[in-house]
Amino acid sequence: MPFQLPELQYAYDALEPHIDAKTMEIHHSKHHNGYTAKLNAAIEGTAHDATPIESILGQLDMGNAGLRNNAGGYYNHCLFWDVINPNDRGTLSGDLEGAIVASFGSVDAFRDTFSAAAAGQFGSGWAWLCVHPGGAVKVCSTPNQDCPLMPGIGCGGTPILGLDVWEHAYYLNYQNRRPDYISAFFDLINWNEVSRRYEQGK
Repeated sequence: MPFQLPELQYAYDALEPHIDAKTMEIHHSKHHNGYTAKLNAAIEGTAHDATPIESILGQLDMGNAGLRNNAGGYYNHCLFWDVINPNDRGTLSGDLEGAIVASFGSVDAFRDTFSAAAAGQFGSGWAWLCVHPGGAVKVCSTPNQDCPLMPGIGCGGTPILGLDVWEHAYYLNYQNRRPDYISAFFDLINWNEVSRRYEQGK
């Protein structure tokens, strides 16, 4: 298979109490695994067989719903697991912190903007922090499994931080309290990984 479900670099219970082990198990082994299998089925026998996921997304025919949903679901979750990796989290600092302050005025203002994007996404979707050429960062949100790498999304840039606000990501623990889940997310961010993606993306 061209794409494989990535193994988590931490146990399902490593993010408790913020995200419970059962949610992580279902989210990774069922939902992400499902997107992976359906992505492979969608590209089987096509020119995408040996294409990196970023290239598939960047050249996507947005009318191809099966590929759009499953390529997005695969990529988005791969990023999500990495940016909440509890190993060696670090702190927000350096060039990334400077870019956030330059774009939002303060780290607290960034948190408020990102939280509003996540809370305000109607139905299922994602909130993103993206880096643009030159290093500027912006916040946006996308519905369903869309992501900023897709054409015509209106978000743009390279995603370096993403929060899944589909109900399957939080409902067992938080029920309809999405703002509580969003707040907990900030205690899980691996800033070392986000900074690495920032440097690579700018």
